[in-house]
Amino acid sequence: MKILLVGSGGREHALGWKLKQNPETVLHSAPGSPALKRLGEIHPVGVDNLEGLRDLARTLDPDLVIIGPELPLVMGLADILREEKFNVFGPSRDAARLEGSKVFAKDFMVRHGLPTANYAVFYDESEAKSYLDKTSYPAVLKADGLAGGKGVIVCGGRAAAMNALDTLRATGAGKRIIVEEFLAGEEISFLAVTDGKTVLPLPSSQDHKTISDGDKGPNTGGMGAYSPAPLANDFLKNHVMETIMKPAIEGMAAEGNPFVGVLYAGLMVTLAGPRLLEFNARFGDPETQAILPLIESDLAETLLAAASKTLPDRELAISPKSCVCVVMSSEGYPGPHRLDDPITGLDAANALPDTVVFEAGVAERDGIPVTAGGRVLGVTATGATLKDAVDRAYEAAKLVDFKGAHYRRDIAAKAFKVNPLSG
Repeated sequence: MKILLVGSGGREHALGWKLKQNPETVLHSAPGSPALKRLGEIHPVGVDNLEGLRDLARTLDPDLVIIGPELPLVMGLADILREEKFNVFGPSRDAARLEGSKVFAKDFMVRHGLPTANYAVFYDESEAKSYLDKTSYPAVLKADGLAGGKGVIVCGGRAAAMNALDTLRATGAGKRIIVEEFLAGEEISFLAVTDGKTVLPLPSSQDHKTISDGDKGPNTGGMGAYSPAPLANDFLKNHVMETIMKPAIEGMAAEGNPFVGVLYAGLMVTLAGPRLLEFNARFGDPETQAILPLIESDLAETLLAAASKTLPDRELAISPKSCVCVVMSSEGYPGPHRLDDPITGLDAANALPDTVVFEAGVAERDGIPVTAGGRVLGVTATGATLKDAVDRAYEAAKLVDFKGAHYRRDIAAKAFKVNPLSG
Protein backbone atom coordinates (compact mmCIF):
# COMPACT_ATOMS: atom_id res chain seq x y z
CA MET A 1 0.00 0.00 0.00
CA LYS A 2 1.38 3.40 -0.99
CA ILE A 3 0.60 6.03 1.65
CA LEU A 4 1.12 9.80 1.67
CA LEU A 5 1.35 11.11 5.23
CA VAL A 6 0.95 14.87 5.64
CA GLY A 7 2.87 16.37 8.56
CA SER A 8 6.26 16.41 10.27
CA GLY A 9 5.86 16.18 14.04
CA GLY A 10 5.90 13.56 16.75
CA ARG A 11 2.39 12.44 15.92
CA GLU A 12 3.39 11.84 12.31
CA HIS A 13 6.55 9.96 13.34
CA ALA A 14 4.35 7.70 15.49
CA LEU A 15 1.91 7.19 12.62
CA GLY A 16 4.71 6.41 10.19
CA TRP A 17 6.32 4.01 12.67
CA LYS A 18 3.03 2.15 13.13
CA LEU A 19 2.17 2.10 9.43
CA LYS A 20 5.58 0.65 8.57
CA GLN A 21 4.91 -2.33 10.83
CA ASN A 22 3.02 -3.61 7.80
CA PRO A 23 5.84 -4.68 5.44
CA GLU A 24 3.61 -3.91 2.44
CA THR A 25 3.54 -0.19 3.29
CA VAL A 26 5.42 2.24 1.05
CA LEU A 27 5.53 5.51 2.97
CA HIS A 28 5.82 9.05 1.60
CA SER A 29 5.70 12.09 3.90
CA ALA A 30 5.28 15.81 3.29
CA PRO A 31 7.10 17.77 4.46
CA GLY A 32 8.40 14.93 6.59
CA SER A 33 11.31 14.94 9.05
CA PRO A 34 14.63 13.18 9.56
CA ALA A 35 12.77 10.44 11.44
CA LEU A 36 10.22 10.00 8.66
CA LYS A 37 13.03 9.97 6.09
CA ARG A 38 14.32 6.83 7.79
CA LEU A 39 10.90 5.24 7.22
CA GLY A 40 10.34 6.27 3.62
CA GLU A 41 10.65 9.13 1.16
CA ILE A 42 10.02 12.73 2.20
CA HIS A 43 8.90 15.64 0.03
CA PRO A 44 9.51 19.32 0.95
CA VAL A 45 5.90 20.49 0.63
CA GLY A 46 4.48 22.43 3.59
CA VAL A 47 1.25 21.40 5.29
CA ASP A 48 -0.37 24.72 4.33
CA ASN A 49 0.59 24.42 0.64
CA LEU A 50 -2.67 22.86 -0.52
CA GLU A 51 -1.95 23.13 -4.23
CA GLY A 52 1.52 21.68 -3.75
CA LEU A 53 0.12 18.75 -1.79
CA ARG A 54 -2.51 18.17 -4.46
CA ASP A 55 0.18 18.14 -7.14
CA LEU A 56 2.32 15.78 -5.06
CA ALA A 57 -0.62 13.41 -4.67
CA ARG A 58 -1.19 13.52 -8.42
CA THR A 59 2.45 12.54 -8.96
CA LEU A 60 2.60 9.79 -6.33
CA ASP A 61 -0.93 8.42 -6.87
CA PRO A 62 -1.14 7.00 -3.32
CA ASP A 63 -3.66 4.40 -2.22
CA LEU A 64 -4.29 6.45 0.93
CA VAL A 65 -3.60 10.00 2.15
CA ILE A 66 -3.46 10.56 5.91
CA ILE A 67 -3.62 14.18 7.09
CA GLY A 68 -1.94 14.58 10.47
CA PRO A 69 -2.15 18.24 11.62
CA GLU A 70 -5.28 20.31 12.14
CA LEU A 71 -4.27 23.28 9.97
CA PRO A 72 -4.53 21.61 6.53
CA LEU A 73 -7.80 19.96 7.62
CA VAL A 74 -9.34 23.28 8.60
CA MET A 75 -8.03 24.80 5.35
CA GLY A 76 -9.82 22.13 3.31
CA LEU A 77 -7.04 19.83 2.09
CA ALA A 78 -9.25 16.74 2.41
CA ASP A 79 -11.86 18.31 0.11
CA ILE A 80 -9.26 19.14 -2.55
CA LEU A 81 -7.85 15.61 -2.52
CA ARG A 82 -11.27 13.94 -2.53
CA GLU A 83 -12.16 15.96 -5.61
CA GLU A 84 -9.14 14.22 -7.19
CA LYS A 85 -10.67 10.84 -6.20
CA PHE A 86 -8.03 9.96 -3.58
CA ASN A 87 -8.87 7.98 -0.46
CA VAL A 88 -8.36 10.53 2.31
CA PHE A 89 -8.27 9.86 6.03
CA GLY A 90 -9.29 13.20 7.52
CA PRO A 91 -12.47 15.27 7.71
CA SER A 92 -13.66 17.85 5.21
CA ARG A 93 -13.23 21.55 5.90
CA ASP A 94 -16.83 21.85 7.10
CA ALA A 95 -16.53 18.80 9.36
CA ALA A 96 -13.17 20.03 10.71
CA ARG A 97 -14.96 23.08 12.11
CA LEU A 98 -15.49 20.91 15.18
CA GLU A 99 -11.88 21.80 15.94
CA GLY A 100 -11.35 24.91 13.84
CA SER A 101 -14.07 26.87 15.64
CA LYS A 102 -14.82 26.31 19.31
CA VAL A 103 -17.96 28.43 18.87
CA PHE A 104 -19.20 26.11 16.12
CA ALA A 105 -18.35 23.10 18.28
CA LYS A 106 -20.16 24.40 21.36
CA ASP A 107 -23.24 25.30 19.34
CA PHE A 108 -23.13 21.85 17.71
CA MET A 109 -22.97 20.19 21.14
CA VAL A 110 -26.08 22.06 22.23
CA ARG A 111 -27.96 21.33 19.00
CA HIS A 112 -27.41 17.61 19.45
CA GLY A 113 -27.78 17.33 23.20
CA LEU A 114 -24.17 16.46 23.95
CA PRO A 115 -23.25 17.06 27.61
CA THR A 116 -21.04 20.11 27.98
CA ALA A 117 -20.43 23.15 30.18
CA ASN A 118 -22.57 26.29 30.07
CA TYR A 119 -20.98 29.06 28.00
CA ALA A 120 -21.33 32.51 26.48
CA VAL A 121 -19.77 33.85 23.26
CA PHE A 122 -18.43 37.37 22.80
CA TYR A 123 -17.36 39.28 19.71
CA ASP A 124 -17.11 42.64 21.50
CA GLU A 125 -14.35 43.18 24.07
CA SER A 126 -16.37 45.54 26.23
CA GLU A 127 -19.27 43.09 26.42
CA ALA A 128 -16.88 40.32 27.40
CA LYS A 129 -15.35 42.47 30.16
CA SER A 130 -18.80 43.38 31.45
CA TYR A 131 -19.69 39.69 31.61
CA LEU A 132 -16.43 38.87 33.41
CA ASP A 133 -17.26 41.51 36.03
CA LYS A 134 -20.28 39.51 37.16
CA THR A 135 -19.56 35.87 36.34
CA SER A 136 -18.57 33.32 38.97
CA TYR A 137 -15.03 31.98 39.29
CA PRO A 138 -13.08 29.94 38.46
CA ALA A 139 -14.03 30.43 34.82
CA VAL A 140 -12.54 29.21 31.55
CA LEU A 141 -11.71 31.49 28.63
CA LYS A 142 -11.24 30.00 25.16
CA ALA A 143 -10.17 31.47 21.83
CA ASP A 144 -12.47 30.48 18.98
CA GLY A 145 -9.82 29.47 16.44
CA LEU A 146 -6.75 27.26 16.24
CA ALA A 147 -4.16 28.13 18.86
CA GLY A 148 -1.79 25.14 18.97
CA GLY A 149 -3.23 23.81 22.21
CA LYS A 150 -2.66 27.13 23.98
CA GLY A 151 -6.03 28.81 23.44
CA VAL A 152 -7.61 27.79 26.77
CA ILE A 153 -6.95 29.61 30.06
CA VAL A 154 -8.47 28.72 33.44
CA CYS A 155 -8.94 31.87 35.50
CA GLY A 156 -9.29 31.93 39.29
CA GLY A 157 -10.60 35.48 39.50
CA ARG A 158 -11.54 38.65 37.64
CA ALA A 159 -7.99 40.03 37.29
CA ALA A 160 -6.74 36.77 35.80
CA ALA A 161 -9.72 36.69 33.45
CA MET A 162 -9.04 40.20 32.20
CA ASN A 163 -5.41 39.31 31.51
CA ALA A 164 -6.50 36.12 29.77
CA LEU A 165 -8.95 38.06 27.61
CA ASP A 166 -6.18 40.41 26.48
CA THR A 167 -3.83 37.48 25.82
CA LEU A 168 -6.36 35.53 23.74
CA ARG A 169 -7.61 38.52 21.78
CA ALA A 170 -4.04 39.39 20.84
CA THR A 171 -3.82 36.13 18.89
CA GLY A 172 -5.35 35.49 15.49
CA ALA A 173 -7.46 32.79 17.15
CA GLY A 174 -9.15 35.18 19.58
CA LYS A 175 -11.50 37.26 17.45
CA ARG A 176 -14.33 35.52 19.27
CA ILE A 177 -14.02 34.51 22.90
CA ILE A 178 -15.93 31.85 24.83
CA VAL A 179 -16.40 32.23 28.57
CA GLU A 180 -17.24 28.81 29.93
CA GLU A 181 -18.33 27.29 33.21
CA PHE A 182 -15.46 25.63 35.06
CA LEU A 183 -15.91 21.87 35.46
CA ALA A 184 -14.20 19.97 38.28
CA GLY A 185 -13.04 16.41 37.76
CA GLU A 186 -10.48 14.33 35.87
CA GLU A 187 -9.73 15.04 32.22
CA ILE A 188 -9.36 12.18 29.72
CA SER A 189 -8.95 11.94 25.97
CA PHE A 190 -11.28 9.67 24.00
CA LEU A 191 -10.47 9.06 20.32
CA ALA A 192 -12.36 7.05 17.75
CA VAL A 193 -11.83 6.15 14.09
CA THR A 194 -14.90 6.70 11.92
CA ASP A 195 -15.96 6.47 8.28
CA GLY A 196 -18.86 8.84 8.89
CA LYS A 197 -21.16 6.10 10.14
CA THR A 198 -19.30 3.32 11.94
CA VAL A 199 -17.36 4.45 15.03
CA LEU A 200 -14.48 2.38 16.45
CA PRO A 201 -12.98 3.56 19.77
CA LEU A 202 -9.23 3.68 20.34
CA PRO A 203 -7.64 3.13 23.77
CA SER A 204 -8.38 5.94 26.22
CA SER A 205 -5.60 8.24 27.34
CA GLN A 206 -4.82 11.17 29.58
CA ASP A 207 -2.82 14.18 28.40
CA HIS A 208 -0.73 16.48 30.60
CA LYS A 209 -1.22 20.00 29.27
CA THR A 210 0.76 22.28 31.56
CA ILE A 211 4.51 22.73 31.45
CA SER A 212 5.34 21.80 35.06
CA ASP A 213 4.71 19.00 37.55
CA GLY A 214 1.48 19.12 39.50
CA ASP A 215 -0.35 20.70 36.55
CA LYS A 216 1.38 24.03 37.19
CA GLY A 217 2.38 26.73 34.74
CA PRO A 218 1.05 27.69 31.31
CA ASN A 219 -0.68 25.34 28.91
CA THR A 220 1.39 23.70 26.19
CA GLY A 221 0.63 21.46 23.24
CA GLY A 222 1.02 18.53 25.65
CA MET A 223 3.87 17.40 27.88
CA GLY A 224 3.08 13.71 27.99
CA ALA A 225 0.34 11.11 27.94
CA TYR A 226 -0.42 7.59 29.05
CA SER A 227 -2.83 4.92 27.88
CA PRO A 228 -5.17 3.45 28.86
CA ALA A 229 -6.59 5.80 31.50
CA PRO A 230 -7.80 3.67 34.46
CA LEU A 231 -10.71 6.06 34.93
CA ALA A 232 -12.11 4.98 31.55
CA ASN A 233 -13.55 1.64 32.64
CA ASP A 234 -15.90 -0.35 30.42
CA PHE A 235 -18.98 1.39 31.78
CA LEU A 236 -17.56 4.85 31.11
CA LYS A 237 -16.33 3.89 27.63
CA ASN A 238 -19.75 2.54 26.66
CA HIS A 239 -21.44 5.61 28.12
CA VAL A 240 -19.17 7.97 26.15
CA MET A 241 -19.73 6.01 22.94
CA GLU A 242 -23.52 6.06 23.30
CA THR A 243 -23.99 9.62 24.58
CA ILE A 244 -21.16 11.52 22.87
CA MET A 245 -19.23 9.82 20.08
CA LYS A 246 -22.02 8.11 18.13
CA PRO A 247 -24.47 11.04 18.50
CA ALA A 248 -21.74 13.44 17.32
CA ILE A 249 -21.05 11.39 14.17
CA GLU A 250 -24.78 11.02 13.54
CA GLY A 251 -25.22 14.76 14.06
CA MET A 252 -22.50 15.68 11.59
CA ALA A 253 -24.04 13.37 8.98
CA ALA A 254 -27.51 14.80 9.60
CA GLU A 255 -26.17 18.31 9.03
CA GLY A 256 -24.65 17.28 5.70
CA ASN A 257 -21.05 17.17 6.93
CA PRO A 258 -20.16 13.50 7.40
CA PHE A 259 -17.03 13.15 9.49
CA VAL A 260 -14.33 10.78 8.18
CA GLY A 261 -11.16 10.44 10.22
CA VAL A 262 -10.37 10.53 13.93
CA LEU A 263 -12.82 12.30 16.21
CA TYR A 264 -11.12 13.29 19.45
CA ALA A 265 -13.28 14.18 22.45
CA GLY A 266 -11.59 16.00 25.32
CA LEU A 267 -13.68 15.03 28.35
CA MET A 268 -13.95 16.10 31.96
CA VAL A 269 -15.22 13.23 34.08
CA THR A 270 -17.25 14.93 36.79
CA LEU A 271 -19.33 13.52 39.64
CA ALA A 272 -22.33 14.06 37.35
CA GLY A 273 -20.73 12.09 34.52
CA PRO A 274 -18.51 12.90 31.51
CA ARG A 275 -18.79 16.38 30.00
CA LEU A 276 -17.36 17.52 26.68
CA LEU A 277 -14.62 20.14 26.89
CA GLU A 278 -13.75 20.22 23.20
CA PHE A 279 -13.50 18.27 19.97
CA ASN A 280 -10.38 17.79 17.88
CA ALA A 281 -10.59 16.59 14.29
CA ARG A 282 -7.40 14.51 14.15
CA PHE A 283 -5.07 12.28 16.14
CA GLY A 284 -3.93 13.99 19.32
CA ASP A 285 -0.32 14.84 20.06
CA PRO A 286 1.11 13.36 22.33
CA GLU A 287 -1.85 10.97 22.86
CA THR A 288 -1.11 9.25 19.55
CA GLN A 289 2.37 8.32 20.73
CA ALA A 290 0.86 6.56 23.78
CA ILE A 291 -2.06 4.93 21.93
CA LEU A 292 -0.57 3.51 18.73
CA PRO A 293 1.86 1.08 20.42
CA LEU A 294 -1.19 -0.62 21.99
CA ILE A 295 -3.07 -1.17 18.71
CA GLU A 296 -2.55 -4.68 17.38
CA SER A 297 -4.82 -4.31 14.34
CA ASP A 298 -3.27 -3.29 11.03
CA LEU A 299 -3.42 0.51 11.12
CA ALA A 300 -3.03 1.02 7.37
CA GLU A 301 -5.94 -1.31 6.58
CA THR A 302 -8.11 0.31 9.27
CA LEU A 303 -7.51 3.86 8.06
CA LEU A 304 -8.00 2.88 4.41
CA ALA A 305 -11.32 1.24 5.32
CA ALA A 306 -12.41 4.44 7.07
CA ALA A 307 -11.30 6.61 4.14
CA SER A 308 -13.19 4.43 1.67
CA LYS A 309 -16.24 4.31 3.99
CA THR A 310 -16.08 0.54 4.44
CA LEU A 311 -15.04 0.40 8.10
CA PRO A 312 -16.11 -2.96 9.55
CA ASP A 313 -18.26 -2.77 12.66
CA ARG A 314 -15.93 -4.76 14.88
CA GLU A 315 -13.62 -3.74 17.68
CA LEU A 316 -9.95 -3.15 17.03
CA ALA A 317 -7.48 -5.59 18.57
CA ILE A 318 -5.89 -3.81 21.53
CA SER A 319 -2.94 -4.94 23.67
CA PRO A 320 -3.61 -5.38 27.41
CA LYS A 321 -0.36 -3.53 28.15
CA SER A 322 0.08 0.13 29.14
CA CYS A 323 2.03 2.85 27.35
CA VAL A 324 3.57 6.12 28.53
CA CYS A 325 4.95 9.04 26.52
CA VAL A 326 7.15 11.65 28.22
CA VAL A 327 7.66 14.80 26.17
CA MET A 328 11.04 16.50 26.32
CA SER A 329 10.89 20.21 25.48
CA SER A 330 13.35 23.01 24.78
CA GLU A 331 14.27 25.56 27.43
CA GLY A 332 11.75 28.41 27.38
CA TYR A 333 8.85 26.48 25.85
CA PRO A 334 5.92 27.28 25.53
CA GLY A 335 7.35 30.77 25.07
CA PRO A 336 10.43 31.70 23.03
CA HIS A 337 12.76 28.74 23.31
CA ARG A 338 16.21 27.47 22.48
CA LEU A 339 16.89 25.90 19.08
CA ASP A 340 19.73 24.12 17.28
CA ASP A 341 21.15 22.32 20.32
CA PRO A 342 22.76 18.90 19.67
CA ILE A 343 20.83 15.91 21.01
CA THR A 344 22.65 12.92 22.49
CA GLY A 345 21.53 9.52 23.72
CA LEU A 346 18.84 8.73 21.15
CA ASP A 347 20.40 5.42 20.11
CA ALA A 348 20.79 4.30 23.73
CA ALA A 349 17.19 5.17 24.56
CA ASN A 350 15.81 3.46 21.46
CA ALA A 351 17.80 0.34 22.32
CA LEU A 352 15.85 -0.23 25.54
CA PRO A 353 13.20 -2.97 25.32
CA ASP A 354 9.72 -1.83 24.21
CA THR A 355 10.91 1.76 23.90
CA VAL A 356 10.84 4.21 21.00
CA VAL A 357 11.70 7.90 20.94
CA PHE A 358 9.34 9.75 18.62
CA GLU A 359 10.93 12.87 17.15
CA ALA A 360 8.76 16.00 17.17
CA GLY A 361 11.05 19.02 16.80
CA VAL A 362 14.28 17.50 15.48
CA ALA A 363 16.44 18.51 12.53
CA GLU A 364 19.84 17.30 11.39
CA ARG A 365 23.00 19.39 11.09
CA ASP A 366 25.97 17.62 9.51
CA GLY A 367 24.33 14.31 10.36
CA ILE A 368 23.85 15.23 14.03
CA PRO A 369 20.30 15.54 15.48
CA VAL A 370 19.57 19.02 16.84
CA THR A 371 16.56 20.65 18.47
CA ALA A 372 14.20 22.35 16.02
CA GLY A 373 11.04 23.05 18.02
CA GLY A 374 9.47 23.61 21.40
CA ARG A 375 8.44 20.02 21.92
CA VAL A 376 11.46 18.04 20.80
CA LEU A 377 10.92 14.37 21.66
CA GLY A 378 8.28 11.95 22.88
CA VAL A 379 10.06 9.24 24.87
CA THR A 380 7.62 6.34 24.77
CA ALA A 381 7.59 2.93 26.43
CA THR A 382 5.17 0.06 26.92
CA GLY A 383 4.99 -2.30 29.87
CA ALA A 384 2.93 -5.13 31.30
CA THR A 385 1.65 -2.64 33.87
CA LEU A 386 1.43 1.14 33.91
CA LYS A 387 4.21 1.29 36.51
CA ASP A 388 6.46 -0.79 34.24
CA ALA A 389 5.78 1.61 31.36
CA VAL A 390 6.41 4.69 33.52
CA ASP A 391 9.68 3.32 34.87
CA ARG A 392 10.91 2.37 31.40
CA ALA A 393 9.96 5.72 29.83
CA TYR A 394 11.81 7.68 32.52
CA GLU A 395 14.80 5.35 32.29
CA ALA A 396 14.97 6.18 28.58
CA ALA A 397 14.45 9.91 29.15
CA LYS A 398 17.47 10.00 31.46
CA LEU A 399 19.63 8.68 28.61
CA VAL A 400 18.70 11.56 26.27
CA ASP A 401 20.14 15.04 26.67
CA PHE A 402 20.29 18.44 25.05
CA LYS A 403 21.01 21.86 26.53
CA GLY A 404 18.07 23.13 28.57
CA ALA A 405 16.10 19.89 28.19
CA HIS A 406 12.92 19.90 30.26
CA TYR A 407 10.35 17.24 31.02
CA ARG A 408 7.70 16.61 33.65
CA ARG A 409 8.49 13.98 36.27
CA ASP A 410 4.86 13.15 37.06
CA ILE A 411 3.42 11.74 33.83
CA ALA A 412 0.74 9.17 34.77
CA ALA A 413 1.05 9.96 38.50
CA LYS A 414 -2.69 10.64 38.70
CA ALA A 415 -3.40 7.05 37.69
CA PHE A 416 -1.89 5.79 40.95
CA LYS A 417 -3.96 8.01 43.22
CA VAL A 418 -7.29 6.98 44.75
CA ASN A 419 -9.88 8.73 42.61
CA PRO A 420 -13.34 9.43 44.06
CA LEU A 421 -14.76 9.43 40.53
CA SER A 422 -13.72 5.85 39.82
CA GLY A 423 -16.20 4.27 42.22
